[in-house]
Amino acid sequence: MDQTKRSETPTLRYLTANDRSRFIVRAFATGLLSALGHSPTIAIPDFQGEALVDPKAIEGSSLRVLIQAASLVVTDDLSDKDREEINRRMHEEVLECDSYPEIVYECTVASASKTGEGQYWVALNGELSLHGVRRAHPVSARVTLAGDTLRAAGEFSVRQSDYEIKPVSAAGGTVKLKDDLKLSFDITARQQS
Repeated sequence: MDQTKRSETPTLRYLTANDRSRFIVRAFATGLLSALGHSPTIAIPDFQGEALVDPKAIEGSSLRVLIQAASLVVTDDLSDKDREEINRRMHEEVLECDSYPEIVYECTVASASKTGEGQYWVALNGELSLHGVRRAHPVSARVTLAGDTLRAAGEFSVRQSDYEIKPVSAAGGTVKLKDDLKLSFDITARQQS
C-alpha cells in the first residue's frame, strides 16, 4: 500500500537558481603568526543542483550538486596580486583542478521532520566526491517549500585531510590553514515543469 501511495504523489524537480543563492567556504589561519595571517572567504559561484522532492514524503527525496572546482574564488578585500596568488595556489596546489575538475555531492537517503507549514529540518546522508576521494558526508539543512520555490540553508564542515588535500602554508610554515573548512549555504531552487 505504501508503494501505491508514493506512485500517486508526483515527484517535483527543482533546479538551483544561482543568482539567488549563496554558497561559501571559510578557511582559518593557524600557526605561530596566525594573527597576521589571512583566513580567506571563498565563493562557490558555479554550481548546479537538482533536487527530486516528494512533498508528501520529504525523506524520499534525492539531491545532486555539481561544483566546478576552478570556479572557486577568494572574495576578501585583497590586492589584485594577493588575490591572484591565493586563487592560483587554491586551484593548482590545493584542489588540483586540472586533475579533479568537479566536486559532487549526491544524496538518496535523508530524514526529515516538519517544523512548520512547508518547513522541514532535513538530515542528508550523502556522499561527497572531492579531490578524487568519495566519502560519506552528512549535511543538515533547513528546507522551505513555498509555491514553486525550494530554499535550503545550513552549514557543515569538511576536513581537507579526509580528501587527501594538504592544507596550504606560507611564510616557511609559520602561517598555514587549519585542516577543517566551514561551508555555509543559502540556496534557492525553482520547480521545473
